[in-house]
Amino acid sequence: MSRIVYVNGRYVPYAQATVHVEDRGFQFADGVYEVCEVRTGRIVDEERHLARLNRSLRELSITPPMSDAALRVVISEVLRRNMVRDGAVYLQVTRGTARRDFVFPDPDVAPTLVVTARSVDPSKGQSTAEQGIAVVTVPESRWTRVDIKTIGLLPNVLAKMQAKEAGAREAWFVDRDGHVTEGGSSNAWIVSESNVLITRPAESGILRGITRTTLFDLAQAHGLKIEERGFTVDEALNAREAFITSATTIVTPVVRINSTVIGGGTPGPLAMRLREKFHSVAASRPI
Repeated sequence: MSRIVYVNGRYVPYAQATVHVEDRGFQFADGVYEVCEVRTGRIVDEERHLARLNRSLRELSITPPMSDAALRVVISEVLRRNMVRDGAVYLQVTRGTARRDFVFPDPDVAPTLVVTARSVDPSKGQSTAEQGIAVVTVPESRWTRVDIKTIGLLPNVLAKMQAKEAGAREAWFVDRDGHVTEGGSSNAWIVSESNVLITRPAESGILRGITRTTLFDLAQAHGLKIEERGFTVDEALNAREAFITSATTIVTPVVRINSTVIGGGTPGPLAMRLREKFHSVAASRPI
């Protein structure tokens, strides 16, 4: 948990970190967010995360709270004040505080910026990857603009609660055509019998994950083939391997989908190799 939080220009103790009751993030989920991995004192894929943050802001016509250069300073300061060497940094930007009304407030309303950070023991994530995780499939219930990383995550919350109640770690959304879209907080992948990596195209139905994007760089560097196409639940159940990607899970193997065991119930060797090599290609900068 963060000890120190950045809120609208101030670094404050966690217990004192507040926003106004009429902040549009609270009232309407009118905001966006990003999460960056922090590994051995370095911020991973920060440039790509900030680029996606700015895209999300543009798509919702929210004014950026500050320049990227200034935001990098804030990120570093929050990480330093919380003494995070391994963990994650969370950024949230909302449209700001205004009288409750569905239409956008006056353009001069300042956006709200909150930045938090927390330490995570990397050995726990590694242990989870070495065991593999279970996922459950749920009907797609989200709005069509999942390409925007908004804070409106109630369908994701319900899906992940369904997964937890079933003894799983993640839920995969399935569209009306029976194709997997993505996870509640991750991108979904399978591996074919010929070791081809398969994941849904990011042009429709999924968020263009930053870890997913970097994995394309890794695959190219190692001569691995990727097919961007939809895959059905049945195809996933019969895949050689399956895994998820996100900033917090990196590459984590899936060993069970619903009640079906994948790959003999052990983490796939290709997924584990991708996890091992991921940070050799991911960009990073020191805190």
